[in-house]
Amino acid sequence: MMIPSIKFKYVEEYLSIFPEEIKELLQTLREAIKEAAPEAEEVISYNMPAYRYNGILVYFAAYKNHIGFYPGSSLINEVFKKDLVKYKTSKGTIQFPLAKAIPVMLIKKIVRFRVKYNLDKAKAKKKS
Repeated sequence: MMIPSIKFKYVEEYLSIFPEEIKELLQTLREAIKEAAPEAEEVISYNMPAYRYNGILVYFAAYKNHIGFYPGSSLINEVFKKDLVKYKTSKGTIQFPLAKAIPVMLIKKIVRFRVKYNLDKAKAKKKS
């Protein structure tokens, strides 16, 4: 699915353009992120849903055959290597096929990792 050249302002607006079955997958992903990082701010960044807490935690976007999940660090691919063997990955990117359920527990694990990572980074920055 090609995303129209709309400039989104809100996540709800982004979700509204997709067919119901894709919207449900995106909503499941969104809820998992919110549960894992309730203090994160939901924003649109690079014209896709993103979550910010001491910097960006994660982004996500829907495509023709998958949902792209962007935890922002190639470190994710190393830390969660065993969990990610079933998915196509590249530097800081994970693809979840549209034909499969969203791996909610994995999403939560990655988001919690990113929260800790961002907090540690912010603390280190304050010290220097």
